[in-house]
Amino acid sequence: MARRKIIAGNWKMNKTPSEAVALAVELKPLVANEDVDVVFCVPAIDIVLVAEAVKGSSIKVGAENMYFEESGAYTGEISPAMLVDAGVKYVILGHSERREYFGETNEDVNKKMLKAFEHNITPIMCCGETLEQREQGVTMDFIRQQVKVGFQNVTADQAKTAVIAYEPIWAIGTGKTATTAQAQEVCAGIRACIAEVYDEATADAIRIQYGGSVNAATAPELFAQPDIDGGLVGGASLKAEFGKIVNYK
Repeated sequence: MARRKIIAGNWKMNKTPSEAVALAVELKPLVANEDVDVVFCVPAIDIVLVAEAVKGSSIKVGAENMYFEESGAYTGEISPAMLVDAGVKYVILGHSERREYFGETNEDVNKKMLKAFEHNITPIMCCGETLEQREQGVTMDFIRQQVKVGFQNVTADQAKTAVIAYEPIWAIGTGKTATTAQAQEVCAGIRACIAEVYDEATADAIRIQYGGSVNAATAPELFAQPDIDGGLVGGASLKAEFGKIVNYK
């Protein structure tokens, strides 16, 4: 089954509202590619303005996080309904930085996954191992746990629409990239895990991205792999280079 590639930029904690609009306007013509789903995942304060700036293009806007309650006394959090109303179509959940710095657990990620589906927001669920875990040979054990808990009580129909981003923590922002073979091996393992939890049809449908120092030079080979359906791009998504990544062919 031919899965449509999805290439998402994770802007992280970068760009003020005015800077975000300027970047979106600069990138808009560069990322034009009708064969690929392009997503700008931007800081919450930038969402409304970036959604306006990319109107009329095929670019979708994503959030970098979301809370699992509808509303209430959760100072500083953002609800799924707020995101939908602001024009959000995707949300990054369980990024390793959220897990490491803000204590997010697999269970938290699962609650957010369920809530995202409830509101028809497509989750981009992140998973990935540390260098220590890779050296200990427990990469797939660790990632399978992240995937299995993250997808608990998610239906097969919902899972088919989800995106999983494999990001080895040791390759995020370090300039180190997993070799193409390492990236493909883990993405294939994730797909096999989804097939176990659900079935082959669901595993065939779900899109799995690779993330971790993806750039214009590494993208073509990575995206040519049978189980890599695009990328979650950090630093390079803030530059004109993102256009080259989106138009990797």
